[in-house]
Amino acid sequence: MKTNSGITNTPKIVLLAGGVGGAKMAEGLMHSRYCDGLSIIGNVADDQEFHGLWVSPDIDTLTYTLADRIDRQKGWGLKDDSNRTMSALTDLGVDTWMYLGDLDFATHIYRTEQRRKGIRPSTIAAHIANKMGIEVPILLPTDDRVQTQIETSLGWLDFQSYFVKNQCQPEITSIKFDGISTAKPTPESLQAIKEADIILFAPSNPIVSIGPILSIPGIREALQLSSAYKLAVSPIINGLTIKGPADKMLQASGYQTSVLGVADCYQGVIDGLVIDHKDHAHQTALIQRGLDVLIVNTFMETREDKITLAERSINWANKIYVSADDDPTGYTAQQAGYL
Repeated sequence: MKTNSGITNTPKIVLLAGGVGGAKMAEGLMHSRYCDGLSIIGNVADDQEFHGLWVSPDIDTLTYTLADRIDRQKGWGLKDDSNRTMSALTDLGVDTWMYLGDLDFATHIYRTEQRRKGIRPSTIAAHIANKMGIEVPILLPTDDRVQTQIETSLGWLDFQSYFVKNQCQPEITSIKFDGISTAKPTPESLQAIKEADIILFAPSNPIVSIGPILSIPGIREALQLSSAYKLAVSPIINGLTIKGPADKMLQASGYQTSVLGVADCYQGVIDGLVIDHKDHAHQTALIQRGLDVLIVNTFMETREDKITLAERSINWANKIYVSADDDPTGYTAQQAGYL
């Protein structure tokens, strides 16, 4: 990255992230050589109240993953957790379709108590992360209440009812974010974007994980004004998602279910797109959209996979960004010899 003294090996990186896919990229970055410059802005539009407690699924998944306390079999929740509380609630006749583990309940109890005292949600999230030993800043895009709503064949559903209770089965008609028009961006998220050298869009659902972040008034504008190199990692591989309903939601929102749809979803915001080898046939079409294209293995299974994808993405963005800064006429991935 360019500084007054030249190029630094520790660029300031901002990761925009949802839940599972975002947490994988966050883990890769945190364990990479780029950890020192990393900040994460997570999605809060999946947040919802359950059993009288405010639950923040994506932020918790990021937090538990970076603390190495995530249940890796499920991809969410705390490892080695039990479900005695849920069993007792079920015995009382309570609908317990949204699973929360016994240890997990502590997070939600603390968050809810602090919110009722008027403590900023950003402060609460930072405290939880700090207590779990996480040094990487996990930032909220807004402290206001924003919630994804899905219009389906069953009517309007909150996101968790669609995603968990109904297993993403109802046909989607439309998607909206309640509260988005009046939400205010947090100063921490705006400052992180302003100071960033590289902004990475995790392979999260572009509609309901990254979309709500971009829809908060002021966030998209801050990204467009930022001089950072903005690179997205596609969550779509060969027309399919690894996990979750991103393909269905792209289609319902009028986008192609492919890396081209991902690119169109982020039109005007990103400079480059990372795609899997299985999508190499779309390279030319992406270049014609004005994007740099990095083709690598984007499937992340092991920690090594995550670190490799994170470092290859940042290495590439760093070189493209610096070279473009040296050459005011522009610089592409093709000219760099990467493709």
